[in-house]
Amino acid sequence: MKFASRIVSVSALAAFLGSCGTMDGINDNVDVRVPTPAPSANAAYGTVSDGPVKIGEPYKIGGKTYTPEDVASYDNVGYASWYGQELAGNPTANGERFNPEGISAAHKTLPLPSYVEVTALDTGRTILVRVNDRGPFANDRLIDLSHGAAKQLGIDQQGVAGVRVRKVNPNEQEREVLRNGGIATERIPTPDSLLTILRKNLAKLPTARTPVRQARSTKPSPPVNTSGVGASYVPTGDSAQRSSGSRDGRFIVEEANQPRKTVTRRPAKPATSRSGDYVVQVAAFGDKNRANILARKIGAKVMSNGSGNIWRVRYGPYASENDAKAGLAQAQKRGYSNARILRAGK
Repeated sequence: MKFASRIVSVSALAAFLGSCGTMDGINDNVDVRVPTPAPSANAAYGTVSDGPVKIGEPYKIGGKTYTPEDVASYDNVGYASWYGQELAGNPTANGERFNPEGISAAHKTLPLPSYVEVTALDTGRTILVRVNDRGPFANDRLIDLSHGAAKQLGIDQQGVAGVRVRKVNPNEQEREVLRNGGIATERIPTPDSLLTILRKNLAKLPTARTPVRQARSTKPSPPVNTSGVGASYVPTGDSAQRSSGSRDGRFIVEEANQPRKTVTRRPAKPATSRSGDYVVQVAAFGDKNRANILARKIGAKVMSNGSGNIWRVRYGPYASENDAKAGLAQAQKRGYSNARILRAGK
């Protein structure tokens, strides 16, 4: 009997010692220290919050009225483009500062902020994106992605791409990652059977213009921002001339494989030394004023294509291709990943 009592006593003592690690529901034997969060990649662009959510009043751009609304089941196909470094720090429609390498987007009517899954219809690749801006206001596009989002989705080398945009409600951990300028875990690729249906729906829409890569250049004025339109909008009520290659007055990047128009041969130049054989082209515009703005901003030069309808922003000329590589590195450091080295006469 004494032996049995001893067993009970030992068992009770063991239970008590075991419970010491879980007093008040906390296991003291487990390291419960919270790891220090990684520095926010969005820190340079100020504090980002998901509240309060803004829907906004109807607004008019280019004679068309847009009515923001919260559609929980929003799911559409259309075309996407992207905007980048030339708008870094500009105010978005919900008052944040645009981080071109964050994973964000501009949409005409979704609440700000919203979270959407964007699927590239050519590959099925799907990513999570935070909508914090208004646009795009070219009616052949459904959404404009930040440069960072376009890179993650794999469409940054395209002018426009077919996409599916579906409103979702991600968990707080994923929201925080995007608010901090990071990249949320990619979704499972969309199956081919669903892609086939989505592509058929896309084919019913007018084909977006694709000869040039889109990115917007000049900063919007404060009145535009306070009216609910942010970093992705370029006012069209100015005197700038629009060319067919500069849709909505934004700058264009000439593609290396884009056919060139035949132009009248220019008079032969006087003989010069071969000290300027190479240039680095950063961008091209259909409006000279916008080209001048970018050139002054990055310390480059504006050169005409000879026809008077395209104005190229370039570094150089350089004596050799090796010298031009320094200019190329400078352009890429400023975020112009599509800059390239050309012969000066091209």
